[in-house]
Amino acid sequence: MTETLIRPHQERPRPARPRGGWFGALLLRLHFYAGLLVGPFILVAATSGALYALTPQLEQVVYAHELHAPETATRLSLADQIRSAEAYVGDGAVLSAVRPAPGPGDTTRVMFAEDGLGASESRAVFVDPGTGEIRGDLTAYGTSGALPLRTWVDNLHRNLHLGEPGRLYSELAASWLAIIVLAGGALWVMRIRKARAKRELLRPAVRRRGYRRLFSWHASVGIWVLLGALMLSATGITWSTYAGANVSALRAAVGGATPVLQTDLSGAQEAPDEHAAHHGGAAPTPTGEANPATFDAVLAIARRINVNTGEVEIKPPAAPGQAWTVTEIKRSFPTEVDAVAIDGASMQVVSRVDFADFPLLAKLARWGIDLHMGVLFGWANQLALLFIAIGIGALVVLGYAMWWKRRPTRG
Repeated sequence: MTETLIRPHQERPRPARPRGGWFGALLLRLHFYAGLLVGPFILVAATSGALYALTPQLEQVVYAHELHAPETATRLSLADQIRSAEAYVGDGAVLSAVRPAPGPGDTTRVMFAEDGLGASESRAVFVDPGTGEIRGDLTAYGTSGALPLRTWVDNLHRNLHLGEPGRLYSELAASWLAIIVLAGGALWVMRIRKARAKRELLRPAVRRRGYRRLFSWHASVGIWVLLGALMLSATGITWSTYAGANVSALRAAVGGATPVLQTDLSGAQEAPDEHAAHHGGAAPTPTGEANPATFDAVLAIARRINVNTGEVEIKPPAAPGQAWTVTEIKRSFPTEVDAVAIDGASMQVVSRVDFADFPLLAKLARWGIDLHMGVLFGWANQLALLFIAIGIGALVVLGYAMWWKRRPTRG
């Protein structure tokens, strides 16, 4: 038997250079190490986000009695519906907003502010617009009017029920998701240009075994959810504590801020909060009693100005010297977020905002936020979000499985 001896002066074979040279090696390490460290946060955000995508439909089932009522030939005035709700809640609650029934078979939502509620929360009393019957009494959250089930899932997705400190997890996940996805996409392009079996990078190679099978699944799933993951990352950053403030400042600097509705009769303005539907924030509440009959009057005026959808929220003045507001809250496409402010004393329109006049950046921000929340295109939007969220979660699991297969071991 002959033995091959490696003499000291002989060089060992050098490992093959990574595809793409130094840039490919940099992308590979960035993709690997960032995914390894941030993967758990992205997995939690994707899992809770997939659950959140289902909540609009779940709400319709769980809260069907509160949200819907038998259709009737007659309809009570808003004043009568409000009086029914006020008689039900009694003293101790202040009327803060009314959302008239958007269509036949729906209930009117009369909202109250009272002690014990959290930021952006209100007590919503659901009234049958035909009979004045009280159909339910629930806590609603944010501009979206999320009910307890969706609010619980929303807080899980946003801050893990840890309050403001918990929002750092979602900011970390949203910020790094785009970096990881872009690096992975660049690696995919480098590989498909030189790969012989290009189909394995477009669809999973189910006949492969071991690491090659995991890699095929990771690469093919990743390329199909790439655009959706980038959209979720970009829109998710706008909700974040630190990066979100910078995005708002940048939009304002380039003239892309959302137009402001004038509500202070003395001339001051209050900046709108586009994310009020999805995060906490102290909402102003009326300081005195609002005349129920005024709700019908201001709604009639708003209908003549620019309010032409059934999904509307009417708010009495939040403080003396401020105007009533009527705002469209329809978030599905085509977007309806026109608003009008009315002086309750003179019944004159003091300000109006029309979505058609929004700057392009403001429109894109509105559409991006609603797309992220799954309300822009209804159930089709929700199914797409569910698919993307499951795909992102699968990428994290597959990435860890690939690392386990090729982890350094002794022997």
